[in-house]
Amino acid sequence: MTSHNMTWISYPSKSQPFHSPEEIEAVITSQNIISRVMHCYIALFVPTGLIAGICILIIFIKNHLQNKRESLDLLLLHFTLSNIIMIFFSFTVISRPDYLTATHLACSVLSFFFNFGYFNSQYVFILTLLTLLLERFPPSTALCKAIQRPILCVGLVLTCTFCLSMTEAVLVGTDNYHLEVHCQLDPLFAWPEYEIVKFIFGFGIPSLLQICCFTVLWAKEAPAAAPSWQQHIGAYPAMYAISVTTFICRLFYNVMILFRTALKLHRSIGTTKNELVMNIAEIVLFCESCASLVVILFFHKPCKDEVLKVIQRCRRKTPANNHLEIPEAAPAHQSGSQ
Repeated sequence: MTSHNMTWISYPSKSQPFHSPEEIEAVITSQNIISRVMHCYIALFVPTGLIAGICILIIFIKNHLQNKRESLDLLLLHFTLSNIIMIFFSFTVISRPDYLTATHLACSVLSFFFNFGYFNSQYVFILTLLTLLLERFPPSTALCKAIQRPILCVGLVLTCTFCLSMTEAVLVGTDNYHLEVHCQLDPLFAWPEYEIVKFIFGFGIPSLLQICCFTVLWAKEAPAAAPSWQQHIGAYPAMYAISVTTFICRLFYNVMILFRTALKLHRSIGTTKNELVMNIAEIVLFCESCASLVVILFFHKPCKDEVLKVIQRCRRKTPANNHLEIPEAAPAHQSGSQ
């Protein structure tokens, strides 16, 4: 199985020597671009995403302690935790344009936990969409009723996620586990089957399920008591906005994953431009996690209501402080007039 011998592969920017000034210039340009993109992501998206995620956790935990327990919020809590984990994994891009240096084994372990968060966030969100669909179309079978039990569903998602992550860990490869390599969360030295499985189960099937949910929501006639599909979408704008952003960002990332697979099958390391676009796609994937948390915080009703309450409290305190400052200025004015 020659396709599984990945010792020949390397990053174009790390392949030496460069034979022309054009190649050197291309490497420098590529590294400058990815460095700037990385700094923008770390400076803007990471703090915003983490702050939004922490606020969401506080709100959901507070509501849970007050016995305001809804299945949708429990699923979104799980989704939020998954995205926060994804943001923490994104700190591996800080070394760009360089890469982390680790052994094959350490890189495989890192890839396992990254894939666990990746698959988990994807499938728990599909479960969230399915829950919204069942709110509009009340379930009539035991299977549909089981879907409305969030703890059971989350356990099923975690089990499937673990199995998929283990499969991906095997497809990274077990040879030369003691050798040091340049490590990405989706390792370059992984077998071609790694990217194919990730595309199918991490993007293809979830996207198909999302399309099915939207098709049923739009095409199927709801019960007379149910709101129209426009009203339904208006009641849950965060979920459907996340669907769009997730699809776009993960489409870009997975297309680049497949392109890298094609290069492997042709035993080509590609160009510095290919490497640059792949690195940008990885950062775009992490931007999607940050954006999803911001959307939940400002557009999901329980979170939005809490944010509005905080804003109102701040507005009430500001006039009160201004009112307290007025008597202090009055004596000074009177003494000056005397």
